Parts: sequence; structure tokens; C-alpha cells
Amino acid sequence: MLPQLGFSEFLLIAIVALVVVGPRELPGMLRKIGGLVAKAKGMASDFQSAFDDIGREADLEDLRKEIEELKQAGPVNEIAEDLRRTERALRDD
Repeated sequence: MLPQLGFSEFLLIAIVALVVVGPRELPGMLRKIGGLVAKAKGMASDFQSAFDDIGREADLEDLRKEIEELKQAGPVNEIAEDLRRTERALRDD
């Protein structure tokens, strides 16, 4: 997890960057850093969406298995057959 930085920390970083890099190269360096941060956010977003897709596929696979199990168990067919037997028995009486 990233450390929490306050205003004083950002001010110290800005002063050190201004002294080390210099006022001429600072805007270019900040643009490069901004581009790197944007790329990192994009990669993190892609990574997260890939995990979401994997999760959805796993959920769908579980649902498919449950549906197949229900089809094989055939509770609807058993109930329908029980109703037919009951109907025959009532007609016979």
C-alpha cells in the first residue's frame, strides 16, 4: 500500500526536485512522470479487468455445472411423473 503523504511531504519533494533537476527541466520531468503514472494506472486497470473476467468465467462455469446437474437429476421430470401417477390413481378410483 502506498504511504500517505501530506502537504509538507509534497512541498519537501517539490523543493528537492527543483534543486536537483533545475527549473528548466522540471516541467518535462513532471510530464514524463505523469505519463508513467498514467501508464501504470492503465496497466492496473487492465489487470483488474482481467481478474474480473476470470471471476465471471468461473462463476459462469459453476452455473453451467449446476444446470447440468439439475438436468441430470431431472426433478421436474420426477414431479411430472408423480403428478401423472396421481392423476391415473384418481381416475381409477
